[in-house]
Amino acid sequence: MFKTLCCFALLSLPLTAMSTTLTMETWRVDDQALWQQTLLPILHKIAPDLDVKLNPVKTSEYDATLQQRLENNTAGDLIICRPYDQSLALFKAGHLVDLTDFPGMENFPSFAKSAWQTDTGAATFCLPIASVIQGFFYNVDIFKQLQLTPPTTREEFFAVLERIRHDGRYLPLALAAHDNWVVSELGFLNIGPAYWKGEDGRLALIHGDSTFTSAPFVAAFDELRQWRPYIGAAAESRTEAQTVVDFASGKAAIIVAGSWSIPQFTGKVNFAAFHPPVGKRGDACYFVDHTDMGIGINSASPNRAAAWHLLEWMSSAEFAESFSNAVPGFFSLSNHFFELHHPVAQQMMSWRDECDSTIRLGAQFLSRGKPAFNAQLNQLAQAVVLGQQSPQQAAAQIQQTLASWYPPQSQAEAKAKAMPACTVPMVPASAASTAVPAP
Repeated sequence: MFKTLCCFALLSLPLTAMSTTLTMETWRVDDQALWQQTLLPILHKIAPDLDVKLNPVKTSEYDATLQQRLENNTAGDLIICRPYDQSLALFKAGHLVDLTDFPGMENFPSFAKSAWQTDTGAATFCLPIASVIQGFFYNVDIFKQLQLTPPTTREEFFAVLERIRHDGRYLPLALAAHDNWVVSELGFLNIGPAYWKGEDGRLALIHGDSTFTSAPFVAAFDELRQWRPYIGAAAESRTEAQTVVDFASGKAAIIVAGSWSIPQFTGKVNFAAFHPPVGKRGDACYFVDHTDMGIGINSASPNRAAAWHLLEWMSSAEFAESFSNAVPGFFSLSNHFFELHHPVAQQMMSWRDECDSTIRLGAQFLSRGKPAFNAQLNQLAQAVVLGQQSPQQAAAQIQQTLASWYPPQSQAEAKAKAMPACTVPMVPASAASTAVPAP
């Protein structure tokens, strides 16, 4: 009853009565200008007395910086939320306002809300904002020049890479091997779902029906190993910033990419996208469509009423379309119909009609132990592509870590050791229980 009365009280406050500045904590450094030039002016027209300022932090430093600010009571009023475990930890620590009864939440499907809910789904703590899609960008002009077509199978993919390498004028594949998160997120987790069958394989890992040393996960590492001849000399020193320059300037023919990079290349290079290749023609295709961004209210904010009103607008159809077009490559998670104007964003979103989508492996449950799954995968994916670890060694190290703290995987490993090699079953998502034993 108290929560309901608070909601009514907040909603009854007129926007014009507030002359308030809200600070938003965000890791969106690259597209900060798009927010400031497009989205925030729209908001200002709706609520002239409400001023929103961004407090962007480099993505690799965001989680630790945000945690410190929240603990020191110096964080902003609004928090751009990571999906699943990272934001769940903030909610459990009391840093985020409970949004379970937020009136705009009905505009979002259950899969979108689940990224910012407790394990049981009883409480929701961030409003879903956007997902991002992963795949490959290619230089259209180079492909025309070399008479290449976008590959759909792995055999075609490597044939295209070999043709570009043989030509000698362009870097076949721009990969920031210096930045291990790029190798993991845009390398391993990009191509991997085609091996472990997307959600089927992810849930099998979560429920202990498969281990990380099973064939699909090792095979994804092995393909990553085969990229080495195509990512250029001194690959270990090539940073993300350098690969962006390589592709934007026409030096690289293909780049591993997330949809969030669309603005970086727009107007600089003639480019298009293709989804991760499949094993052979006729196979089902899979891609990562990751519930990436939500927004929550800092429970210690003195401006919670104004923040609540802002989230009301962010749950609207107007925001869904404005956001998705102002920041192309971020796709609204709302149920509202909206049209995309950017051709590459349209192309990537069309994969939802062709392929099955999944989220990143370590987003849910698997990164709650130490070392965290994502951090370890970053390091090992980099080691594999640079030839410092074999695919089998990398998979075994991750499996050992998971089995050390995560009960479903310790049980799965014991079961796997009792079975003949390569016979660990993969259980379809539809057959897997949704209940996961608490680590």
